[in-house]
Amino acid sequence: MQPFKAAMLSVREAFYAAFLRSLLRTKSLLQTILNIWIGPRKLAKEPDAHSEGSSTQDGVEVLSQTKRREVADFVEEVARLFRDPTSRQNLVALSDGLKTQFEESLVDNAQCMLPSYQHQLPTGDECGTYLALDVGGSTFRVALIELAGRGSESKVVRRSTIKIDATIKNLQGAAFFDWMAERIEDTISGQSEGHELNSAPLPMGLAWSFPIEQTSLRSGLVLGMGKNFMAAHGLIGQDLGDLIQNACSRKNLNVSLQAIVNDSSACLLASAFTSHTPPTRLSLILGTGCNAAVHLPVSSFSPQKFGIRPSSWHSAATHVIVNTELSMFGGHLLPFTRWDRQLLVKHPRPDFQPLEYFVGGGYLGEIVRLVLIEAIETTGIFGGIVPAGLEEPYSLDTEIVSRIEADTTANLTPSLTLFTNLYPTSYVYTHLDLSTLRHLASHVIHRATAMIATGLYTLYLLRASTSSSIPAKMQIAYNGSVMEQYPGFQELAQHHLELLVGSKGVLTLVPADDSSLLGAAVAVACLDPDEVIKDL
Repeated sequence: MQPFKAAMLSVREAFYAAFLRSLLRTKSLLQTILNIWIGPRKLAKEPDAHSEGSSTQDGVEVLSQTKRREVADFVEEVARLFRDPTSRQNLVALSDGLKTQFEESLVDNAQCMLPSYQHQLPTGDECGTYLALDVGGSTFRVALIELAGRGSESKVVRRSTIKIDATIKNLQGAAFFDWMAERIEDTISGQSEGHELNSAPLPMGLAWSFPIEQTSLRSGLVLGMGKNFMAAHGLIGQDLGDLIQNACSRKNLNVSLQAIVNDSSACLLASAFTSHTPPTRLSLILGTGCNAAVHLPVSSFSPQKFGIRPSSWHSAATHVIVNTELSMFGGHLLPFTRWDRQLLVKHPRPDFQPLEYFVGGGYLGEIVRLVLIEAIETTGIFGGIVPAGLEEPYSLDTEIVSRIEADTTANLTPSLTLFTNLYPTSYVYTHLDLSTLRHLASHVIHRATAMIATGLYTLYLLRASTSSSIPAKMQIAYNGSVMEQYPGFQELAQHHLELLVGSKGVLTLVPADDSSLLGAAVAVACLDPDEVIKDL
C-alpha cells in the first residue's frame, strides 16, 4: 500500500498547487474545478511496471520518460504538418497556382500587381545630393545622401531617425505633414562645411509605407493609413505630394519632392544601383508584414491596369517596377494547419493577406504560440498548465521566438531566463520545455521560408514568361527584420530557392541595407530630366 499512498500524496500536492495557480490567474470557478480534477490526474500517473516513475517539483510533477515520448510524438506530428508541404513536388504545385493568380492580377485586380510610375532603373552613374524620406509605421527617417556612382562610395551626409509615438500618430490632417516638415528642417539645417545647399531646390524622394492611389511619379491620392495614424483624417483623396510640398513651403524649405515609391520598390532600386552583376529585378520586404516588387514588361499588363497616364509615360516606358502586394496571394492554395485556422477564426480580415499570415513577423510568433498551447495541454510540458499571459493572443512575439531559436547553449539557460521573466510562475521551466519550444518553432519557420521562397520563385517565372530575354543569374534584394534577424531564415529561404530552380547561383538573396532611404534617393537620381520638369 506504500506506493499507493505516495502516489496519492503526489496527487494531493498537485491538487493544491493547481488550485493556487488557478486562483492566482483569476479563472472562473468552473475552470478552476476543471484544472484541479483534469490537469493533475493527467500529470500524476500511478506507477506501474512499465513506468520509470516521476518526481515532484514545487508540487508539480516532473515529466517521466513515458511522457517525454508523448512529447516526441507531438513534435513529430507538427514536423509532418509543417514540413511535408515543403517538398519540391508540393512547392512546384503551389507555384503553379500562384502563377495563375499572378497572371490574372496582371489583367484585372485593383489591389495587386500594381504598376508604379517608376520605369527607369539606375545605370549606376547617378551622382548628386538628394534628400530621402522614409515614413514607416513606427519611425520617420530623413537623410541627406550624396550619390557618387556605383564605382565610388555614396555617403549619408546627415541622418535623423525620429520615433513616431502615439502623440504623433494622433496628429490629424495637415498637422502631421507640418510635423514632418519640422523634422526635415532639423535635419538639413546647420549642415557641416562643404555641404551647404545652393539656390536650386534640393531634390527629394519619399518612401511611403502606406496605401496611396499613385497618379504620377511624385503624386498620389491619400488613402486610409491604418496602424492608428490619424494623418489622413479629412485628407482622403488629396494629393500626398502636394501635402508634403506645401508643408515644406510653409517652413520656407528649399526642397522639391520629385518621387514617391513604396518600400519594396525602394529596395529594388537601391540594390540595382549598388550592384549591376548579377542584375536585381526582384525585391522582398519581410518584417512584420511582407511585400515584393518585380520589374516587368509594360506589355505584361492589360491597358486598364495603368489607369490614366500621359502619352509621354507610355512612350518612354518599356518596363515598370511593380508593387505586387505579394501578401494578398495564396488564398485556397496554402497548406493550412489547424493552428492556422485557429489564427484566422479570430482575425478581423481572415482572407485579406493569406501569404502574410504564413510568413510575416506579425504572425509567426502567434502560430508558434498556438502550437505550443496545444503541446502544453496534451503532453504536459510546462507543468501541463499554460503560463499566465501566454494564453493571450499574440503574447508570444516573433522576436522572442527568434531569440530562443538563436540560443545554442547546451543548457538553454538564456532561454530559460528569458521565458521565466516573460511568463513568471511557481513552476520551474525545464530544459525539455524550452527545447520542445525550439523544435516546434523550427518547423513553423521552415514552412515560412519555403512559402516565401515559392512566392519569389513564381515571380521569377512570371518575369521569364513575359520577357523576351532573362538573365542567367538574378539577385533578389531583401530587407526587413525577419529576413535580416531571424536565425537561419535567409539561409533556409535560399535553400528552397535552389531546390525549386534546380541549381545554385541562379537566384541569390542579397541584403539591401538602408534600402528605403537609398532607394528613395535613387528614384529621383535616375529620372529623365524631361520627366523631372513635367512633375515639378
